[in-house]
Amino acid sequence: MIRSMTGFGSAKGVCGKMEVSVELKSLNNRYLDCSVKLSRVFSSLEEPLKAIISKHISRGKVDAYIVIDTSNSDDIDIKINRPLAKAYVTALKTMAEENDLTCSINVTDLTRFPDVLQAEKREIDSEQLCADISGILEEALSGFNNMRLREGEKLKRDITARLAEIERLTAVAEEISPRSVVEYRKKLEARMNEILQTSNIDEARILTEAGIFADRIAINEETVRLRSHIAQLRELLDSREPVGRKIDFLVQEFNREANTIGSKGNDVEMSRTIVDLKAEIEKIREQAQNIE
Repeated sequence: MIRSMTGFGSAKGVCGKMEVSVELKSLNNRYLDCSVKLSRVFSSLEEPLKAIISKHISRGKVDAYIVIDTSNSDDIDIKINRPLAKAYVTALKTMAEENDLTCSINVTDLTRFPDVLQAEKREIDSEQLCADISGILEEALSGFNNMRLREGEKLKRDITARLAEIERLTAVAEEISPRSVVEYRKKLEARMNEILQTSNIDEARILTEAGIFADRIAINEETVRLRSHIAQLRELLDSREPVGRKIDFLVQEFNREANTIGSKGNDVEMSRTIVDLKAEIEKIREQAQNIE
């Protein structure tokens, strides 16, 4: 099954008390260009998550957007700066004694002093978090790949139909080529009759000239190769491996054979056939740009 390079997938899940959402988007690209977008706090997870994506995708520009909501998380610890708190209490008592004042200190008053209470973020187990996010990412990748497979099936149907048309046009070219030799011979005889003003024309000379012309415009080798390319492309369309680059190369070979056939043809009907043939090849080339 061929896959398109364009796709979208998303998934949501919970890691501990953190909510995680994943979105995957991809566009055409000659090679794999993968980027994982995470907040800077979790930037250490980018490479391992990118490695997971790379196992599923071989070509295309892929952007993975991963949002981790920590608003409901209980990963904050409040710590008491005991030495500082004691120092504040001692200072307050000293001030009260020196100024003959009463000293009534409660906890609420003490917490108002700077740095008595300190909020610290509890260290996150990065490996466990990465493992949890990986499960959500795999779910998003499943939907992402299913979409690419559906798009790939459409591409396959379109290319298969165009291959059938190329095959038909190849047969038309094979049929036109011998007729060109017959027409050339008739024109040659008519011209020689006109020049020599006689019906006593050397038949052997006519046959020789017609034979040389036939060799020059023969397209058998090109059409045989073209049919071979058609068969190869059909096999690639049924492959389970990424075949986009191979199809790119094969389409170049299609064009090479079509150009050679066109250069050999000196017939209006042949020229029209080659124009139609090359148009179908170009449409396949455009579709191949979307295949992984």
